[in-house]
Amino acid sequence: MNLPNIVTVCRVSLIPVFVGIYLLPGSWTYLASAIIFGLVALTDWLDGYLARKLNESTPFGAFLDPVADKLIVVSALVILIAQHASVWLTIPGLVIVGREIVISALREWMAEMNRSMTVAVSYVGKVKTTIQMIAIALLLAISPQSESWILGVSYGLLYIAATMTLWSMTIYLRAAWPDLRSGLK
Repeated sequence: MNLPNIVTVCRVSLIPVFVGIYLLPGSWTYLASAIIFGLVALTDWLDGYLARKLNESTPFGAFLDPVADKLIVVSALVILIAQHASVWLTIPGLVIVGREIVISALREWMAEMNRSMTVAVSYVGKVKTTIQMIAIALLLAISPQSESWILGVSYGLLYIAATMTLWSMTIYLRAAWPDLRSGLK
């Protein structure tokens, strides 16, 4: 267990904390859960930075980091969809979760084919993740019943993230298509 892996494990352990706080009664819980989610999102960058800077990349870290990312996003989207009970939040949420499942399966399959570099993280994926994390943090920060302009901005950012999610998925699938096609024969 090196420092980047410890940061990733801490990130995963904070998921039930921000979910639990969000679901507690009281208006303070929204901002508190958003702050914790924001810290968790920042540690996503931190663990990768530390792994590169300290030259401490490990197979365990390479496995756990993307799993942690998906657990964080899916956990947040599930509670937000349940609390907002809105088709307008459900649609981009399903797109984002669906893409995560498809890309995870694709990466696993490509790794089995010893072609995992074909589906490395793209710049579009990183921008998508940043916008997605900001949208989710903003959605967590305010009450689902809020009529604040922040709610509209949050939904807009989530739709941008969902669009970029489809775009990045297309990039991954195009990169993997020759291997997928040869695997179908």
